[in-house]
Amino acid sequence: MGTSIRWTARMRALLRRWQGAPLTWLIVGGFVLMAATAIGTALTVDRFRQSAIESGRDSLENSVRMLARHFDREFEYFAVLQKSIIAELESHGIESPEVFRSEMGTLAMHEVLRAKASGWSDVAGANVFDSNGVLINSSRRWPVADVSVSDRGYFNRLKNDPASQEEIEVVAGRLGNGPAIVFARRVSGPHGEFLGMVSRAIAPDQLESFFASTGLGEESSIAMHHQNGELLARIPHVDAMIGQNFRQGTPEQKAVFERTFVTTQLASPIDGKDRIVASRLLTGEPLVVVATRSLDATLATWRTQTKFFVTVAVVSIGLLVLTLSLIFRQVTRRLSLEKQRLDTAMNTMTQGLLMFDQDERLIVCNRRYIEMYALSADVVKPGAYFRDVIQHRFDTGSFHGDVETYCDDILSNVGRTQSTIVETADGRLIEIKNQPGAAGGWLATHDDVTERIRADERIAHMAHYDALTDLPNRVLMRGHLERRIAELAEGRPFAIFYIDVDEFKGVNDSLGHEVGDELLRQVASRLRACVSGNDLVARLGGDEFAIVKAGTNDPAELTALAETILKTLRAPVNCKGQEIPTDASIGIAIAPDHGDNLDDLLKRADLAMYAAKSEGRRTFRVFVPEYDAKARLRRQLELDLRQALARGEFEVHYQPLVDLAANVVTGCEALLRWRHPERGMISPADFIPVAEDTGLIAEIGEWVLKQACTEAASWPGHIHVAVNVSPVQFRSRTLALKVAAALAESGLAPDRLELEITETVLIRDDEEALTILQQLRELGVRIALDDFGTGYSSLSYLHRFPFDKIKIDRSFISDIGQSEDSAPIVQAVVHMAAARRMATTAEGVETEAQRDVLRQLGCSQMQGWLFSPAVPAAKLKQLLSTQAAA
Repeated sequence: MGTSIRWTARMRALLRRWQGAPLTWLIVGGFVLMAATAIGTALTVDRFRQSAIESGRDSLENSVRMLARHFDREFEYFAVLQKSIIAELESHGIESPEVFRSEMGTLAMHEVLRAKASGWSDVAGANVFDSNGVLINSSRRWPVADVSVSDRGYFNRLKNDPASQEEIEVVAGRLGNGPAIVFARRVSGPHGEFLGMVSRAIAPDQLESFFASTGLGEESSIAMHHQNGELLARIPHVDAMIGQNFRQGTPEQKAVFERTFVTTQLASPIDGKDRIVASRLLTGEPLVVVATRSLDATLATWRTQTKFFVTVAVVSIGLLVLTLSLIFRQVTRRLSLEKQRLDTAMNTMTQGLLMFDQDERLIVCNRRYIEMYALSADVVKPGAYFRDVIQHRFDTGSFHGDVETYCDDILSNVGRTQSTIVETADGRLIEIKNQPGAAGGWLATHDDVTERIRADERIAHMAHYDALTDLPNRVLMRGHLERRIAELAEGRPFAIFYIDVDEFKGVNDSLGHEVGDELLRQVASRLRACVSGNDLVARLGGDEFAIVKAGTNDPAELTALAETILKTLRAPVNCKGQEIPTDASIGIAIAPDHGDNLDDLLKRADLAMYAAKSEGRRTFRVFVPEYDAKARLRRQLELDLRQALARGEFEVHYQPLVDLAANVVTGCEALLRWRHPERGMISPADFIPVAEDTGLIAEIGEWVLKQACTEAASWPGHIHVAVNVSPVQFRSRTLALKVAAALAESGLAPDRLELEITETVLIRDDEEALTILQQLRELGVRIALDDFGTGYSSLSYLHRFPFDKIKIDRSFISDIGQSEDSAPIVQAVVHMAAARRMATTAEGVETEAQRDVLRQLGCSQMQGWLFSPAVPAAKLKQLLSTQAAA
C-alpha cells in the first residue's frame, strides 16, 4: 500500500505541474509523440520485413546446404559401384567392341556384376551396354532383356566424345514406368576406343521423396538440375517439367547453374512470382540443388505483424488525440477525483494503513485498520496524536505492553524502516512495517499474515516430513546426521539403521495400494515405539526406513535394538481388515567405527541392509569391510556384463529332455552360459540377477531366443527347444513380436518352440500376462509353467490359461523315493496336469531310483544329470546323432 500512497503523491504533483505550465506545451508534446509513434512504426515494419527476408534466405541456404551434403555422400556411394565395375571391365585389356561384347555378355560376368552390386540398392541395378547401345549384361537379371539405348542422347555423347566419361540425363522409361535419371559412364579400351558403357538409374520420385522430408512449407519448391539446366526432379512434381532446360533468361538465373553457391531473388520462369532462390553445386557430380520460396510466402508472417503494428499505431495515435481532447475537461475535475480514488483505494486494502506527519499527528487512516483492532472512528481520525491512538488500542484490549515505552521506541527510530510481527490476544499474527516519509513523518502498515505464516510452516513441514507416515524424510535425516557427525569430535557416537520391509511389493501388488499405505503407517508407528526421544526415525521412500540411534556405538546395545525392531515388526498387522504378517531386513553402520563421512555411512548402512536381504531376509547385519568389496565386485560384474554380449562371451548350452516312457530325447532346454575372458565360466546364479536388476536381461534373452531357434532348426524335426523367458522380458509387451521375428529368421516351426515362464510373471498383473500368453499361443508356440509349486502357485492360473506343460521343481525331486518324500505332491501335480491335458517334466533327476519313481507316478519327461548335463550345441548334435543311429 505504500506504493499506492506514493502513486497518489506523484499524481498530485503532476496535476500541480499541469496547472502551472502552458497547455501549449502539452499539445506540442502530444503531436511530437504521435509523429514519433508513426515514424517508429514505419521503421519497425521495414526492419521486420528485412528480417523476414533474411530469415527466409537463411532457411533456404540451410536446406540446400543439407541436401547438397546428403546427395554428395549418396552419389559418391552411387558412383562407387559403376567405377568398380568399369575398373573390372577395363582390367581385361579388351581392345575391340566385338571382344568386349562376347566376353562381357556371359553368365560368369553376370555373376561378377551381381556380386559387386549385392550391397547396393537402386532402381535398375548396374547395366552393361556394348558399343551399339545394346544391353549385354545386368546385375539384376539373366538372361538380359532385349533393350537398346542407341537412340539416347547420353549414349551418343559418350560414344562420340572420348573426353566425355560420365553423362547424366532424364529419359522416358522403356516400359511405361515413368522417367528415370540415368547415370552412365564410358568404358574405354587400352587406346581410348569406345567399347561400351555402364549405367545405373534412379527414379525422380526417389529424390522427390527425400525433398519432401525437408518440409519447407507452402509456395516452396526443391529441385535438382543438371548443371546444363536440365530438370531432373522437383517438388511440387510436374511431369511436363522433368527434362526441361532452365539455364536461360537473365544472367542472375543462369548464375544459379554456374556458381558453387548462390542466394538471390528472381522472378520465377515457372509461375512469374518473385522468389528467393538458393542453389548449391554438388562437389562430385555436375548437379545443382535449387530451393525456392515465393516472396509472398516468406513475407506472410511479416504482413500479419505489419497489420498488428499499424493497428497498434493507429489506435495509439487515436488514443493520444482522444486524450488531448479530454485533458481540457479533466484538469478541473482531477483534484476532487484524486481524493475520492485515494479514499477508495485505502478503504479496500487488505492492510491497515496509517500516515503520521512530523508532528506525530495522524494524516490518513483507512477503514481496515479500525476494523482490524475494533477501534472507534471517532478517536482514530485525522488530527489524532500517535500516543492517543496507541492508548486507545490499549484501552480496547488490542495492545499489550507499556504504551509509553512502545511509543518512545517507535519515535526514536522514525527515520529508519522497521518491521516486526506481533501476536494478538486471539492468536492472529500481524506484521507491522514503519517506513519514513519524505517530509519527516512515517507510514505504518498492519498486515494480517496469519494464513501466510501458517502456510509457510505447513510447506516447511511438507518439505521435511513424509506425507504418508509424518516421519522425517531423507532431507531432514541428512541434516540431522550432519549435526551428529559434527558432534563426533565431542565423543558422541551414533549408529544408522537402514530398515527394508520384506515382501512389501507383494502386499502392494496383491492387496492394493491402500492396504500397502496402511501397512507403512503401522510400521512407522511401531518403529517410533522402539526408540527414545533422542533418536530419529525417518522414511527414506517406498518401503525403506531409517533410525539414527544417538549416543552409543556398543554392539550389544545396537544388536538388542535390532532384535527389538524385528520382534516388534513380526507381530501381524491389521490393515483394513487384512491380517498381514510382516518382517524386515536391517543394516547397521556405526559412527565413527565405520566412518565419519555422511555419504560413506549411509552407503555402508545400505550395503549392510542388502547383505541381510541377500542372506535370507528377516534378519540384521552390521557393516563389515567385506560388504564394500562385494559391492565393488558386483559393480565390476555389471560393467563386464554390459560388454559381454557385444564381445561374444555368451554361449547357449542345451540339456536334453527325456521321454520317461520311451527313454528317448524329445527336446532340449536352452541354458545361458557366460565364459568370461579372465574369470572363466561364471555361474548363471551370479550374473542372471544382475542382468535382471539392470534390465540387460531383455537384450540377452532376445539373443538367447534367436540362437536357440537357429540351432534347433538344424535338429531332427521331432526335437523341440525350450527357452526361458524372464519376467523383465515378459513386461516389455513386445514379447510376441520378438518371438515371431526369431521364428521367421530361423525358419523353426512354431510348434517346436516351447517358452518357459515362472509364476512371477503372473502375480504382478495376471490380466495383462494372460493377454500376452494368448498372443504367444496364437503364434503356435508351446507354453510351459516353470518351477511350479515354489512361488505363488495358484490353481486359478491353470484354469484360466491352458499351459502345455508343468515343470516340477527339483526341490520336490531330490528326496523322492525316500521315506516321507515328496512323491504325494508330485503325484498330485501329475494327476492335475493329466486332467488338464498338460505334460509334466521333472527337473533335477540325478539317480535311477528317482527316474523309476517318476515313471511309476506317470510323469511325462525328466531332465537332469542322470541322462546328461547341459552341453554345447556341437556335443548335443553328437548325442542326437547317436540316438538316431540307435
